[in-house]
Amino acid sequence: MPDIIRLLPDSVANQIAAGEVVQRPASAVKELLENAIDAKADLIRLIIKDAGKTLIQVIDNGTGMSETDARMSFERHATSKIRSADDLFSITTKGFRGEALASIAAIAQVEMKTRMPAQELGTLLRVEGGEVKTQEVCSSQPGTSIAVKNLFFNVPARRNFLKSEAVEFRHIVDEFERVAIAHPEVGFQLHHNDVEVFNLHKATLRQRIVSLFGNPYNTRLAPLEESTNILVLGGFIGKPEFAKRTRGEQFFFLNKRFIKNSYLHHAVQSAYSELLPKDSFPSYFIFLEVDPHTIDVNIHPTKTEVKFEDERSIYALLRSSVKKSLGQNNISPSLDFDQEMGIEIPNRPKGDFAIQPEIRVDKTFNPFKSEKQTTDIPKQDYLKNMDWDKNYSRHAYNQLELLRQEEESKGLESSDEQQTLNTTWDPESENGPGQKPYQLHNRYILAHTKSGFVIIDQQGAHERVLYERFLETIKEKKNLSQKKLFPESVELSQGDMVCIQALMPDLNALGFEIDLFGTNTIAIHAVPVEMMDLDSSGILQSLIEEYKNHQSEFRLDQSDSIARTMARKAAIKSGKPLSEAEMNMLVDQLFACSMPYATPDGKPSVITFGLDELNRRFKK
Repeated sequence: MPDIIRLLPDSVANQIAAGEVVQRPASAVKELLENAIDAKADLIRLIIKDAGKTLIQVIDNGTGMSETDARMSFERHATSKIRSADDLFSITTKGFRGEALASIAAIAQVEMKTRMPAQELGTLLRVEGGEVKTQEVCSSQPGTSIAVKNLFFNVPARRNFLKSEAVEFRHIVDEFERVAIAHPEVGFQLHHNDVEVFNLHKATLRQRIVSLFGNPYNTRLAPLEESTNILVLGGFIGKPEFAKRTRGEQFFFLNKRFIKNSYLHHAVQSAYSELLPKDSFPSYFIFLEVDPHTIDVNIHPTKTEVKFEDERSIYALLRSSVKKSLGQNNISPSLDFDQEMGIEIPNRPKGDFAIQPEIRVDKTFNPFKSEKQTTDIPKQDYLKNMDWDKNYSRHAYNQLELLRQEEESKGLESSDEQQTLNTTWDPESENGPGQKPYQLHNRYILAHTKSGFVIIDQQGAHERVLYERFLETIKEKKNLSQKKLFPESVELSQGDMVCIQALMPDLNALGFEIDLFGTNTIAIHAVPVEMMDLDSSGILQSLIEEYKNHQSEFRLDQSDSIARTMARKAAIKSGKPLSEAEMNMLVDQLFACSMPYATPDGKPSVITFGLDELNRRFKK
């Protein structure tokens, strides 16, 4: 049998390595920005065209490279960071594997200019598909400029898997924000299609966060600071009242390297356990400094996952530090043992005398006078405390009928209670329940069917109705709008401004009228009629968060994502009383839907009970 195992050609091996390191344009952005940080640059410019598909250029004023180092930087596993295996456990730089430039050059056309400050001339290299095409002397500014053109030009299948320009640019902004937050001492600029998106000057950490996410964050943050022999903690955590329904701005930095760690996230989330609902998530920007020998950063190609030597101790310290910060900033309930517990009675002004209270007596009151008590009691007083969940006997039913007839004779009946009594089950009726629907606990609707009855979740049913209506509206681009008396301005971060511009066509089709007002502000002139009484700015911010999460996690269609969020926000909530006409309309609209038995999220909206099931339960 002939031998079948062979060594791969370098070109194929480089493309395989590139698939691990460079998954999309944002991956190349991350590697190039981290290289600039390692080069000790204090000003970095990122230039993007067509969301990185056409051009990714990073210009820094760092140390630059010599002619030999410039050529060696494109070789696989060529690095200046490590010399032996022991160095892997004392890494303090961003990159160390020597894979980034080689992987990028294998799937793109790369042009690099670099010059060391002590030299008069620099070096120009052009690499295409992993092959060096040109290397020559050139004039350039101190530092390094790397331009990555036509990413995946020689791997068209990979290029076809890229998402839309808005989605890819959002990933680029995410990587840019992570590097910019980790290094507030460095100035950053970001240009996309010749438009300036960010211009960040050297600043403190708080100023950098505000510059990235908007001025409102200046009052939403609480400082976090703790120092032990195991780790040093710093950064900021978000106040509970500004928590979001989706995972928004949540950042962990380990030795100034962005990481993802669900175990540490659970520590922060548990510190907020008594302050937040279960479906809310706080914002945090937490920096951890530990001894490099106690961690392993070489377990993932993108270096976003690490292993800790003593993970449990770090968990406990992080959780207690967050709780301490919440208590110190008067965010969580706490006891002040230094406060005097006595009642402080203020001194009265001079000349101010206390007024003796006046005692009034009803001299006409006669305790022996008999009168019928029920005639002076409004009907709602004795009905509101009745437990309608119990199965009343015939005697209870007769008592209700007598009370109702007595109310009618005295003209004291109320339309709301009358509707309740009229829809009460009549045990003598041969037909069982009437055709009118009945609301249970202001959450569910009980409706009669020929073979039994159905229980409808009013909130889930309305979500389904609105979801299909919004989808059709986006498709037809016809919906009624309600003009605002005064436009409402909403300030967003630059990353969210990118999302809102991508969502604008579908939002306008739904009935929103939104204009861009400055670099990071929008003006809302009109909203859909279904949302005229709701918080339009809050809805838009929820739309942005939901859209980002759906695009990255569930790969949903943009219109579908918007319709889901709009339906969830505009639907009637559990606990709202509905009139008979409203219940009938909701039931009719629900069963006119293409999928009436489930909410947009897949939860049941209708449960059917047949007579056979009831007879079986009653053992008939």
